Amino acid sequence: MKSSVESLPLLQGVIDSIDVGTLVVDSSERVVLWNHWMDQHSGVLGAETLERSFFDLFPEQRGKRLEAAIGQALRSNLPSLLSQSLNRWPLPLYASKSAAEKGERMQQQITVTPLNLGNNERYCLIQVSDVSAAVQRENLLREQAVALRSQTLLDDLTGVANRRHFDMAIDRETRRARRMGTPLSLMMLDIDYFKAYNDHYGHQQGDACLEAVASSLSTMQQRPADLFARYGGEEFAVVLPDTPADAAVMMANAMCRKVRDLRIPHQASRTDERIVTISIGVASSDSSNGGEVYDLINAADRALYQAKACGRNRVHSI
Repeated sequence: MKSSVESLPLLQGVIDSIDVGTLVVDSSERVVLWNHWMDQHSGVLGAETLERSFFDLFPEQRGKRLEAAIGQALRSNLPSLLSQSLNRWPLPLYASKSAAEKGERMQQQITVTPLNLGNNERYCLIQVSDVSAAVQRENLLREQAVALRSQTLLDDLTGVANRRHFDMAIDRETRRARRMGTPLSLMMLDIDYFKAYNDHYGHQQGDACLEAVASSLSTMQQRPADLFARYGGEEFAVVLPDTPADAAVMMANAMCRKVRDLRIPHQASRTDERIVTISIGVASSDSSNGGEVYDLINAADRALYQAKACGRNRVHSI
């Protein structure tokens, strides 16, 4: 007994030096050890906790996962880990006084470990780690990954899907249409006389024209699977899953009207109105004479060529 009593100050000194919340409860769930870290971050001094029920100190934990973990340790000798992802801030612990005033609890990871001391008395060790910084780093990395993925799939100038995104989408939707037996339509569209526009107004104004056209047309695809993409230069593409040819042609005509309604001046155009217009080629998976990606793209390209050959500012379908 004497050696046990004499060892208590040493044990308290050891756990006070640990930079992790550390406390021990007995078989009656009463606190028998409480370290300095817990003093700092809970606002409750160790002297006020000894021999008090853990659940008197933290009543909101009744019926929660932590109570079950303590019960498992004391009665079944089983350890538990309460991760931050499922149990973000179970205990009212705060990184600083200002955080406490704002009610901003620290993100926590809690381990509950049964203690085998070689006698009939059962105890469990509860350790609380502040994982707030790790969570912030993880969130930042996740945000950066999302941003990077967006950057690699979006066109720098117009903000719409880029060629890489288009290639992925048309490949995926072609395979899906073939597997499901559903229609798939593709539009290839071009701004009419765009080289002449650039030569007449300058490249900066040309970029502004591309942005205006892309911004206007990209809002017309309402379904999540529809994709409006910049294919290259002044050429754009629209992927329309589950869309038959006649519906795609109707949308293409509406797109031509919408660009005309922008009334962007184009004095170098050979069209009668001297405004920016577009030509669109439409092809569908049931009319492209094949079921491969390149068949559909080639068919839409041929249709676009025909639209230009017939005078531009129009839709042609194959």
